[in-house]
Amino acid sequence: MTDLSNTIVVGIDGSEQALSAAAWAASVASARKLSLYLVTSTEPYFRGFYGAGMPVPPDAFAEIDQLARTQLGDAADRVNSVASGLEFTTEYVQEQPVALLLRMAEDARMLALGASGRGGFGGMLLGSTAASAAAHAACPVAVVREPAAPDGPVVAGVDGSDNSSEALAAAFAEAAWRGVGLVAVHASREPSIREVGLGHLEPEMATSERLLAEALAGLQEKHPDVQVERVTANERPRDALLDWSTRAQLVVVGSRGRGGFLGMLLGSTSQALLNHARCTVLVVRPQG
Repeated sequence: MTDLSNTIVVGIDGSEQALSAAAWAASVASARKLSLYLVTSTEPYFRGFYGAGMPVPPDAFAEIDQLARTQLGDAADRVNSVASGLEFTTEYVQEQPVALLLRMAEDARMLALGASGRGGFGGMLLGSTAASAAAHAACPVAVVREPAAPDGPVVAGVDGSDNSSEALAAAFAEAAWRGVGLVAVHASREPSIREVGLGHLEPEMATSERLLAEALAGLQEKHPDVQVERVTANERPRDALLDWSTRAQLVVVGSRGRGGFLGMLLGSTSQALLNHARCTVLVVRPQG
């Protein structure tokens, strides 16, 4: 396989969301002098039998191949419409889609996927491929939506975990590339009336502000041109970040945060954002 270390890989499934992801990735790749790789795939079992060992009609092979190539052609047209002159690669692979993307993610700079895709069930807002990739991919995964505020800042969720620190570093890099400000948000649950009455609110806010200061310290020095706004909120992290997603062009979060359960690779905040955010969400997995 081609070296993907400086490549954004885009999963194509023929949906409009996937075409939007291709356009978004093309714009990013063009601006940052990265390569672009558009890939689509079909389940390998289509090559033999389905159902109770019933053979697939030979004509179906040609139809499946033609559909996949048509989808890639549509994606190529979308790329050319937003980044004329950008060189990119297209590939059709007979491999289970999630397995293919995770394999490519081992070397890729980033995966870009539509927020939902073909084959989803009613009420399932996020396609299963995107959800699986965000939970397991070795590289950052961008789940693309048209932002409600295309000129807005980059927003990062900060909770003090190691994964959150990696996500914050990625958010600084994104803000620097885009020439916009960064909003660092630390949110915790709203204190109860009893806690406020006992005087616990002020110490909690001070702790949040200290956590933000510690998380930002070294990164602000590395990116002196990025203007940073610090936000502390007494609400659930998912609620605070979903609200900010209406004013942001990109939200960056870690795949897991504090309080996650062993074996739960995608935290509840990340899941909520992938399903409901009003802008593109970049999920950063722990390294190592």
